[in-house]
Amino acid sequence: MDSTTTPPTTDRFCDRFSGVVAWIEQQLDQSLTLEQVAARAGLSPYHFSRLFTARMGRSVMAHVRGRRLVRGARRLCHEPDLQLVDLAFDCGFESQEAFTRAFKRVFGVSPGRFRDGFAVEPLEGQFPMTLPIAQDTSVIRLPELAKMPAFRVAGPMCRFDQATKAEIPQLWSALISRLPFEGQVGSWATYGVVSDVDREEGGFQYMAGVGVERGCVPPPGFSTMEIPAATYAVFRITLNGTALHPQVKQAMAMIWGELLPTSGLKVVDGPDFELYDGRFDPQTPGSVIDFHVPVEADEAGL
Repeated sequence: MDSTTTPPTTDRFCDRFSGVVAWIEQQLDQSLTLEQVAARAGLSPYHFSRLFTARMGRSVMAHVRGRRLVRGARRLCHEPDLQLVDLAFDCGFESQEAFTRAFKRVFGVSPGRFRDGFAVEPLEGQFPMTLPIAQDTSVIRLPELAKMPAFRVAGPMCRFDQATKAEIPQLWSALISRLPFEGQVGSWATYGVVSDVDREEGGFQYMAGVGVERGCVPPPGFSTMEIPAATYAVFRITLNGTALHPQVKQAMAMIWGELLPTSGLKVVDGPDFELYDGRFDPQTPGSVIDFHVPVEADEAGL
């Protein structure tokens, strides 16, 4: 498969994913969990949560809450006698206060002000039911799986969610300004490590790091982390010289939303990482990033 070829099963998978999103819409009156939605998709909660966030730009449960709020906003307009406390419980909130706070975060105004004159349809885009339009990007899965021993990395690390992940480049600035340091392994390779993913809310821990020797004492403010031995599916992202972040975002959506689900591989719960080596120069077309996702070796026939 070349860098622009879509697997023949992609359309079938996209139809299945769209079906799951439509099913969620039909179940908004029910008590939904990530496990139930993942089971509907036939995937593990870990895999499905990463896939859903990549495809939809938000976590599964954030989508469920958002769609309930959009439906609640419609009811505010069409049911003038509806009590806010009843609507709050119908939308799955434990109190009117919690409902009001969530409503204001999404729509920018309280439910009362919304009822007094805001239209619903223009705000549908806050939590659209439909999938975002896919955009082309240059990413392929390498034909061979990579079996790697355990190794250690060190660097600045922080927890992010979908609202704060735009701040990740600050970690890279903090890392690069301190390189090299004693105990660092090699001089070129750096790692963007994702770990401790919150399956329901989509939060995650991210480290911008380098390989280090065991026993290394990193610079102040840096953390260390052990990456366990694992078998990885490797996805090569080839950059085109334009802005880095939009390219990586599109690549991750393609990897989690299309290439992995159609690969036949079973993703395991563990750190995944971006590898930036001596070929990496974001301003040079043809520069590459290799994204490593741990998979079950048995599934791969290893």
